[in-house]
Amino acid sequence: MALAASSTAVSAAKEPVAAAIAQLAREASIEITVHDIVHLEESRSLLPAGKSLFVSHLPKQQWRETEAACRAVRAAGFRPVPHVPVRLLPDAATADRVFDGFVEAAQVDEVLLISGDYPQALGPYTEVLQLMHNGALQRHGIRRVTIAGHPEGHPKVELADIRRAELDKARMAQQAGLELTLLTQFFFEQRPFLDWVRELRSAGVQACVVGGLAGRTKLSTLFKFAMRCGAGASMRVLTARPQAFTKLLGDHGPESVLRGLAEARCEKTSDFAGVHLFCFGGFVRTCRWLQAIADGRFILDDAEGFRV
Repeated sequence: MALAASSTAVSAAKEPVAAAIAQLAREASIEITVHDIVHLEESRSLLPAGKSLFVSHLPKQQWRETEAACRAVRAAGFRPVPHVPVRLLPDAATADRVFDGFVEAAQVDEVLLISGDYPQALGPYTEVLQLMHNGALQRHGIRRVTIAGHPEGHPKVELADIRRAELDKARMAQQAGLELTLLTQFFFEQRPFLDWVRELRSAGVQACVVGGLAGRTKLSTLFKFAMRCGAGASMRVLTARPQAFTKLLGDHGPESVLRGLAEARCEKTSDFAGVHLFCFGGFVRTCRWLQAIADGRFILDDAEGFRV
């Protein structure tokens, strides 16, 4: 009898965590590429209407292609948030034309501004702060801006410079009347992210903070992108698990990290806003995974976080 009572108590203690995991899945935004547009009709049965889909701008992609993708996302009943690598804007006139197209064609009300990993800028914009400063967004009625966050640093930029830029962008957004969100690259461990959120709050930054997670994909793919964008210290979570290297051709998901973030919410130790899923070509698979979690079709697993 005592064992049964103990089991019931443990189960009850886990219920808030399971509910928080499901809530994070319901609120999550997702990355989509122009190649995924053909899957939008299928995704309508998997995602709730109005969910934010971030439309990536791939190398050599034309602005009109990004605009067309945003239009398709809006027509499917979702909310498009286009990526804008500012170093690919050759001049202010092009910036105005791009933003005008987004707003007119797809009712875009938010953009993700990134510098872009390009060694040379095509025009006057070498960093996001310059575009936030010139008023182009406001002229087109765009008041919501997402920028990249780097809780674990970046392989090509000094950490002190990154931290200074984050504060500068937060101040600029406040002065310009822009609603700011910081969205991170994906990470493999929640602790550096939660510590970074706490640092931002201590510095007076009140912007929304969203954690980027990698959807289920090959572990080898994650390593490739992690080395490129700087997943930093949290990579030790994978490298410290020798058995992970025997599964390089298998799938890896963010279940453990998502559970850790859910636990932080339950414990009220962090006020991050939510999570964002990078799909790495697995858009539909990520949609199905999110739907299962949102519907509560998963089991908590202390070793792996949870199992769908």
